[in-house]
Amino acid sequence: MRGDTLISCAGRRAAGVLLRGFLILWAAAVIYPLLWMMISSFKDTNGIFLSTWSLPDTLHLENYVMAWVDYKVGQAFLNTLFVTVLATVLNLTMAIPAAYVIERYAFRGNRVLMNFYLTAMMIPACMGWIPLYFLLFRLNLLDNLAVLSLIYAVGKLPFSIYILSSFIGSVPVTLEEASIIDGMSRCGILFRLLPQLIRSGIITVVVMNVIQFWSEYFMALIYIQTPEKKTLGVMMNLLSNNAQHQNAWGALFAGLVISTLPVIIIYATLNKHVVKGMLEGALKG
Repeated sequence: MRGDTLISCAGRRAAGVLLRGFLILWAAAVIYPLLWMMISSFKDTNGIFLSTWSLPDTLHLENYVMAWVDYKVGQAFLNTLFVTVLATVLNLTMAIPAAYVIERYAFRGNRVLMNFYLTAMMIPACMGWIPLYFLLFRLNLLDNLAVLSLIYAVGKLPFSIYILSSFIGSVPVTLEEASIIDGMSRCGILFRLLPQLIRSGIITVVVMNVIQFWSEYFMALIYIQTPEKKTLGVMMNLLSNNAQHQNAWGALFAGLVISTLPVIIIYATLNKHVVKGMLEGALKG
C-alpha cells in the first residue's frame, strides 16, 4: 500500500515537472520572437542580416524616426488610437444599458433577445463586409474613422452584453433600490453605481475589445481609402512591402514595436483583472 502511494507521488511529481518544462518552452517560444523584434529594431540592415542573433553594437534610433515620420506610422498610430478609444467608449455606452435591461427587466422575449445576441457571436464577420461596404457607399459614409469605430463597437456588442449581463445579474437588487430611495436616477445607477460594482467585467470587456480593435485589419482596409486615415494594421502591411524594395528592415521592425508595444503593456498591466473577470463571469453565468 505504501509502495503504491510512493509510486503515485512520484508520478505526480514527474507529471508536474513535465508540465512546467512544457510551459517554460512555450513561454520561450512566445517571448523570444518579441525580444528578437525589439533588438532588430535598433540595428541597421547589415546588422539584421549579418549578426541576426547578436545585440546591436550601436543603437540606431533613426529607425524609429524613419518609421514614425517617413513611413507614416505615427499618423497611423494616432488614427488607430482614435478608432480604438472611440469604439471602446461606444461599445460600453451601448452594452451596459442593454445588458442591464436584459438582466433586470422581465419582459416577453427577454431570453429570445439574449439568445439572439449569442447567435450573433457565431456568425462570421466576413459575411457582412461586402453588403456593409455597399451600404456605406450609398450613404456616403466610406473613408470615415468615426464610422469605422461605430462598426467595431456594434460588431463586439454581443460579446460585451454576454459578459456584462452575467456580472449585472450578480449585483443585489437591494443596492439599486437603496440608491433610488437616496435619490439616484436610473441613469445614475447605470453609469455611476453599476460600473463600480462590475469593475472586473468592464475591465475584461475593455481589454478584450481593445486588443481586437487595435489589431483589426480587413475592415480598415476595405472601408478606409485615404492614405492619411490608414490604421496601423494596414500601414504595417504597406511598410512590410516597402521594406523589401527599399531595404528599410530597421524601420519595419521599429514599426512593429510601435504597433505591438501598447497592446502588450495593456494586457500585461491588466492581465490579472482579465483572468479574474473571466473566471467570475463563468461562475456567475
